[in-house]
Amino acid sequence: MRRPEPLYRAIIIIARIIFLVNGYRFTIKGERHVPKQGGAVMAINHTGYIDFVLAGLGARKSGRWVRFMAKKSIWQHNVAGFIMRGLKHIPVDRRAGGAAFKEAVAKLSDGEVVGVYPEATMSRSFEIKELKNGTARMAQDSGTPILPTIVWGAHRIWTKDVPKRLGRTKFPIHITIGEPIHVGPDDDINVVTERLRGVMKQLLDETIAAYPKLTGDELRFLPARLGGTAPSYEDAYAKDHKDMTRVKDQFTKE
Repeated sequence: MRRPEPLYRAIIIIARIIFLVNGYRFTIKGERHVPKQGGAVMAINHTGYIDFVLAGLGARKSGRWVRFMAKKSIWQHNVAGFIMRGLKHIPVDRRAGGAAFKEAVAKLSDGEVVGVYPEATMSRSFEIKELKNGTARMAQDSGTPILPTIVWGAHRIWTKDVPKRLGRTKFPIHITIGEPIHVGPDDDINVVTERLRGVMKQLLDETIAAYPKLTGDELRFLPARLGGTAPSYEDAYAKDHKDMTRVKDQFTKE
């Protein structure tokens, strides 16, 4: 029997009110792939600061609450830390991720849905970067499927190197959840990781193709290979890698 989640429910209600006030228009596909029972690893692309809030909406039709893995420094913030603890998210120490991995596997084995960002940090090019193999290892160790998930449009609200645009922007937000990827006990983790990346790249292209056409200044939010003016994958790599390996950020207390 599922435990009641009053804080999580309250946060979702508040978020939905904010989304309504801001005029966001949601298109969610593949919700049926989220299991109504049992664990699953939701592997999400990362292009904006509020991706995790939106990706969780894709699991609500199945009645699931997603436990997200996020950098440990957020827990140091008085308000954000209280919320992260209350929603039972998983803090990740980038210098020693073993404890977070074990906690995630335990939650998955206990029938939870765990949200992860296999790219390890935000993508400035808005492409699917090389993936860490931890997602596949979690799925294998817990015997749970991977749900490849794409969030598109949230980066237009708030992403790196671009002023955030809060308020009534009426941006469309598309969320696509692909078919589950099952990982056998003897499967090669690196092969599974490459397969996951291929699926996520395909889902990203399909999601962008279904999204309203971007023009003018909005081309800044479209990958360069699709005619956009976002940084190319190669140009964005150095900054992305620096972010992925840093140990201090705006949440870190000295």
